[in-house]
Amino acid sequence: MRRRWIVISVVLHNECIPMASSFGQSRFAILVPAIAGQGRARAVETEVLAMFDLHHAALLRYAVSFGIAVQDGEDVVQESFLALFRHLVEEKPRDNLRSWLFRVTHNLALKRRGAYSREVPEADNVSLECTDPAPGPEETLLFCERRLHLRRVLQAMPAIDRACLQLRAEGLRYREIAEVIGISLGSVAAAVARSIERLERSEVSRGQ
Repeated sequence: MRRRWIVISVVLHNECIPMASSFGQSRFAILVPAIAGQGRARAVETEVLAMFDLHHAALLRYAVSFGIAVQDGEDVVQESFLALFRHLVEEKPRDNLRSWLFRVTHNLALKRRGAYSREVPEADNVSLECTDPAPGPEETLLFCERRLHLRRVLQAMPAIDRACLQLRAEGLRYREIAEVIGISLGSVAAAVARSIERLERSEVSRGQ
């Protein structure tokens, strides 16, 4: 089970995602003047910046999994953190803020995809380049071919199944995934099981 999740995580995480971008104080400049408690706003800003450093990469991976460009994904993530800033300044509930961020990112990414009608890149255009120098050339090629094959399978999955698998690989629990996507706990469990079974079947058929 653990080895299977390692392979899935590698496929889902090994994307061309840039390092965490600057998210300086200027991003909050339009919000701070409208807030009476400047001291509280500054304390919240510090907290949000710390959360940005912690969750930026995972949220960006999830955003671009909707088929939007990386730059659009960056915009979605920054909008999500600005929403978090407003949420905390207004002293709204702080329960499970990571799940809250994924839910906001999910909704914003859906809107961005719909607004621009962006197409998901074809799997054939995905580079096979690997940067890990440890394996030999043959092992590296086999691994990259397997990764490309699994990515094609992922792209062919229904959007809900792919989103559930992506969130599970990011470490979210089933209940958190249900809250992010807005489906039942049973539907999440079924989607994850269905996705893993589809990946396993594709591996068996590939080996025949």
